[in-house]
Amino acid sequence: MATRLKERYQKEVAPQIAKEFGISNPMAIPRIEKVVVNMGMGEAIANSKILDTATDELRAITGQKPVITKAKKSIASFKLRQGMPIGVVVTLRGDRMYEFLDRLMSVALPRVRDFRGVSPKAFDGRGNYTIGIREQLIFPEIDFNKVDKLRGMNISIVTTARNDEQARALLKGMGMPFRT
Repeated sequence: MATRLKERYQKEVAPQIAKEFGISNPMAIPRIEKVVVNMGMGEAIANSKILDTATDELRAITGQKPVITKAKKSIASFKLRQGMPIGVVVTLRGDRMYEFLDRLMSVALPRVRDFRGVSPKAFDGRGNYTIGIREQLIFPEIDFNKVDKLRGMNISIVTTARNDEQARALLKGMGMPFRT
């Protein structure tokens, strides 16, 4: 069964983008490749139990088991050693990715305090978009009473778009609430 957002992409967004940018090859039409959700846990250096709660929360939000990321190199001023666990990350693809994006755009983002839309400038120049979220409570899967500490996360949406204009048109067509 295809998700609501995937059907919308196939029926409305893809033909519209192809017409707008004059793309005749259906394989050249920009699409969302993957979504990477990352929680950096700097305080995990002192207390490694924090990673367990972060892992559980990210699993509840995304519906997929996160991978624990380790430090690539030692930084003495942060008391960080190479190989220490410092974060959790999930890479979503396929139907699970579309399901997560649908929940993000229609349920979670409108729950952000004083929400006026996401920044239209957060593209990286290659058609990828990154959103920073300050607290995990905007997702309805998180139980407010079980949260010990507010944690932020980065959500990177990786597209096959060649430039930022194509990626912006793709995400706008999918329903991303951009600030005007």
